[in-house]
Amino acid sequence: MLEFYKTFEDGTRKIDAAEPGCWINAVAPTEEERNYLIEEIGVLPEFVKSSLDEEESSHIDYDDDFRQTLVIVDYPSADDEQTGEDFTTLQYTTLPLGVVILKGYIVTISLHENYNIEDMAQQRIKGIDTRLKTRFLLLLVLRISQRYLIYLRQIDRLSSRTEMRLHQSMQNKELIQMLGLEKSLVYFSTSLKSVEITLNKIMRGKQIKLYEEDEDLLEDVMIEVHQAIEMCNIYSNILSGTMDAFASVISNNLNIVMKVLTVITIVMSIPNIIFSFYGMNVDGLPFASSIWIPIGIAVVACAIATYIFSKKDMFH
Repeated sequence: MLEFYKTFEDGTRKIDAAEPGCWINAVAPTEEERNYLIEEIGVLPEFVKSSLDEEESSHIDYDDDFRQTLVIVDYPSADDEQTGEDFTTLQYTTLPLGVVILKGYIVTISLHENYNIEDMAQQRIKGIDTRLKTRFLLLLVLRISQRYLIYLRQIDRLSSRTEMRLHQSMQNKELIQMLGLEKSLVYFSTSLKSVEITLNKIMRGKQIKLYEEDEDLLEDVMIEVHQAIEMCNIYSNILSGTMDAFASVISNNLNIVMKVLTVITIVMSIPNIIFSFYGMNVDGLPFASSIWIPIGIAVVACAIATYIFSKKDMFH
């Protein structure tokens, strides 16, 4: 899918075809659309290929001959999956978004639709101007860093909710959920560090021309990225410690259940021992004149055993 946007005096709006100074948005482009970007717009084939590679990490690349710059930025993505009553599993990952800056155009290329591009297209971000390519790039990266912060807060709330379930749970579902969140934090941390390295290269101004009015915006982006990295590290440490603690708690709960079951088995085996003794086919057994005497002995023995185990707090 190809979309074209351009900023006019009255704002940014969608146009029908590419014009100088416009923004071209390519989402999961077909072979024909890729050829259009390469042959008509002039985007380098390797830039298109890198932008559509799911394993690509954040980096910046520049071609001197064609005077084109490729900036790959990993953005966060989340998928909801309902697994039970009021229990939602969120799987977080990161995907690459390619931004190609070339003469006359700025092109964004991605494999999937994402909120960041939608926010730019719907003008939910102030100051967008497709003619100001550096500012456009920085605003896009700022929105992506803010999206990281939103998802990190979601992870924190979800981990807290899962932790509450773990207080009374002896199943693996909650631990698996927290393991998935911890893995998501690893993805986020790795991608954010790559984004930070890319921003440091942009800050040098060698591959992308920086203007004086963009310096404050770049500082804001760096602050957001640093904050996201710190939050990611904090949540990761907390989640790791929580998982270890609750793994021990679940194991301890299982031991308590096994202890209670063992005590109940011992108490219930006392009547069986007594009745087996009086059930032997021999003469001269004590108190064998009446059936109620063995029953009474069994009841008294069970009561004594229950009292002793209760005193030792073996039923909790």
